Amino acid sequence: MIKSLILSSLIIIATPMLLLGQSEYLPKKVYEAYRVEVAPVINGVFDDEAWQQGNWEGDFTQLEPYADRPPSQQTEFKLAFDDANLYIAIKALDSAPDSITNRMSRRDNGDGDMVFVVFDSYHDLRTGFTFGLSSAGVRFDMIQSNNGQHEDPTWDPIWLAKAQIHDWGWGAEMKIPFTQLRFNKKSKAVWGFEVARQVFRKNELSLWHPIPRNAPGFMHAMGELDGLQTIEPRKQLDLTPYGVASMHTYETEAGNPYADGSDFKYNVGLDGKLGVTNNLTLDFTINPDFGQVEADPSEVNLTAFETFFEEKRPFFIEGKSITSFNVGLGDGDVGNDNLFYSRRIGRRPQGYPSLENDEYASVPRFTRILGAAKITGKTEKGLSVGFVEALTADTKAIIDLDGTERKETIEPLTNYSLARVQKDFNKGNSIIGGAVTSAIRKLDGTEMDYLHQNATTAGIDFTQYFKERNYMLNGALYMSNVQGSEEAISNTQQSSARYFQRPDANYLTFDETRTALSGVGGKLEFGKIGGNWNFLFMNVFKSPGLELNDMGYMQLSDNVLNVLWTGYNFTEPFSIFRSLNLNNDVYISNDFGGQITGIGYEYNINADFKNFWGAGIGGGWNFHDVSNRMLRGGPSMYLPNNGRIRYRVMTDDRKAFSAGFFGNHNWGAEDYYKRNSYTLFMTIRPMNTLSISLLPSYSHNLQELQYVSRQDMNDEDRYIFGKIDQRVLSMSLRINFNITPDLTIQYWGQPFMASGEYTDFKMITDSKADSFTDRYHIYSSGQISLVDNTYTINEDEDMNVDYSFDNPDFTVDEWLSNLVIRWEFMPGSTAYLVWSQTRNYYIQDGNFELGDNLNNLFTGDKATNTLLVKFSYRFGLR
Repeated sequence: MIKSLILSSLIIIATPMLLLGQSEYLPKKVYEAYRVEVAPVINGVFDDEAWQQGNWEGDFTQLEPYADRPPSQQTEFKLAFDDANLYIAIKALDSAPDSITNRMSRRDNGDGDMVFVVFDSYHDLRTGFTFGLSSAGVRFDMIQSNNGQHEDPTWDPIWLAKAQIHDWGWGAEMKIPFTQLRFNKKSKAVWGFEVARQVFRKNELSLWHPIPRNAPGFMHAMGELDGLQTIEPRKQLDLTPYGVASMHTYETEAGNPYADGSDFKYNVGLDGKLGVTNNLTLDFTINPDFGQVEADPSEVNLTAFETFFEEKRPFFIEGKSITSFNVGLGDGDVGNDNLFYSRRIGRRPQGYPSLENDEYASVPRFTRILGAAKITGKTEKGLSVGFVEALTADTKAIIDLDGTERKETIEPLTNYSLARVQKDFNKGNSIIGGAVTSAIRKLDGTEMDYLHQNATTAGIDFTQYFKERNYMLNGALYMSNVQGSEEAISNTQQSSARYFQRPDANYLTFDETRTALSGVGGKLEFGKIGGNWNFLFMNVFKSPGLELNDMGYMQLSDNVLNVLWTGYNFTEPFSIFRSLNLNNDVYISNDFGGQITGIGYEYNINADFKNFWGAGIGGGWNFHDVSNRMLRGGPSMYLPNNGRIRYRVMTDDRKAFSAGFFGNHNWGAEDYYKRNSYTLFMTIRPMNTLSISLLPSYSHNLQELQYVSRQDMNDEDRYIFGKIDQRVLSMSLRINFNITPDLTIQYWGQPFMASGEYTDFKMITDSKADSFTDRYHIYSSGQISLVDNTYTINEDEDMNVDYSFDNPDFTVDEWLSNLVIRWEFMPGSTAYLVWSQTRNYYIQDGNFELGDNLNNLFTGDKATNTLLVKFSYRFGLR
């Protein structure tokens, strides 16, 4: 098997070396914009005086599916301007207007036939401002950075656009204020410029200026826009006050003065956007509210690591490509590592009040954000900047005892700061940058000395492109320093990221008297990113003392990972394929003591077919697996080799009904574990304004070693595990009803049921024994007994209890739902009506019975309901 895997890797690597073709570019097209004295009426008709000037520009070239061929439908456009705005008219000519796919959707969820314009107004060959419009009049906008490799669709500028169906096709008309773009004052340079069109029924994309499909980016290869040298940048000033009122109803708790069954709350705040200079924008929020944001999906996390959740709050996700300092590799857990994880700001409180008998507490679910501000943009000399400052409140729980109240801090007053800069030169081929973050907590008088008082990270990074950007070298070096009490730093040393207390880690020293801890990390990547064949060498390291989690995100330190990846893209249709991608990689990891912790191989095959279906298969095998964290502070443990395979099939998503199926199978040698999961995805579009999506998912995990507890016997540690039979069933329902592009109704609901039954309890005896079964001892019936949901262990069978632990069996059922009616009644001014409902059920029983789970979930305690109304109004002062 190993020989075949190595052979396949060599084939993928070696074959394309005979074809080391790189991206080839044509001379750049240039469009000359013209000035108008009378602004056109934006209606998609083009009968205004402004559009009688100039010539219609066309001659588009197909990008997908057949590069460099004429498109099936022609496209023409004009671009005009006055002192305040850009005006774009696009004729999407169509020989069959009745076949235009005209789907209504919410802003930024573009669907159906669409057109796009992209401006590189900095002309740095790296950054693009994209404006799109569907034939149904739905707007789409985003910022593209890093030569188009990073996309930020959360950017929502203030602009106007309309679409209209005609007998010759459909028309798109746009009005884009110069206040929404960033460009140099009195610049004599042209802008980067591109116009694109999507013909949905053919899944065809065409461009005004041709760009090779295998290009190592997008922005540097676009055409150019001339004629705007006389315009002046305009600074933006928007103020958007808001008001929100909400009613919560829930199960009444007898005797609890804070749980009488209902709560009414109201709040006001202010959001603002100010053009500090021509190129820098200040965004700020005072007393923000994010009640309209969808809840995180349910989960059961049995690991020692924190789950990464995506940011959903608009203030923090807009511009995240500028403030990010990613220190991970690829996708998944390793790829999420970052010096800045915005969900730390306004997080769930890290403390909980200590309650005496007969005391009740009102405990806030989230830390209140007093205010936040950020400055983002790019100077005339190519310096990109991102500054974030946020202050969160001293969050207190209110505790009652027989009518007497006291307060206890559960999250201290905290200031979060970030500075991120990048400078590009040499026409964007060389980039150097840096970042600094700081989290400072006021712990005096809080009894929360187990938290860090100060946490600082800093890093520098660089990127160098070679040979027309077909080759890339980038790297980063960063450090961290945390300071606090002896208790706080002891907790950090013993956390799951590093476990300094491991008895076999002779290169680590656990020091209970420390009041500070520092660490370093870095990454290096080199490879070929242009052309059909690509390769990449990647290295990432994190020293044992590295700690990013006060303001960033990181699961593991004490780790060195090396990856060699290669892949080949078939971009032109052939046989049954529209496109085909093959890639694979090998990797090896070790800790800072030199112990090799992992050796493995991965492969992936992804295909799009000419019938517009898609499919993929991938997997891998770990040839060597050693865990420094399996025993959660105990010695390293050898684990059996293990493998995985995943696959997917997707039908044509242009149809009124589309579906997909995903499967994932994981297994370990020596019956270590078996884990299977299945997900079905279905979308129904009974009309162009309505879509209904259903996503049922089921997983079953049988694992011989699931951590339960650590106990002490005769001054020796006992690491206790059990065999777990875990089942998880969930189903997400999502309904989108789009009455107009600015008036939408969205619903999301998810029942979630999970159970875990533990058997064959065991203790680890020799974590590095040659045979897997020799690494643990299963307690005999004479050694273990269950009494009142507590397991007692009589290890030497002398009738005395040596230690005990709680029954870990569980069944968790949850119901989450969210209904949002959103109306953008004016550009930037929005009204929300939100109804959310949650239900929870828990029992210390691991039996999975679907009928019982549903019955307990929906007939148990009263649901928690929240009805919220939010209104915001934008004052555009410039």
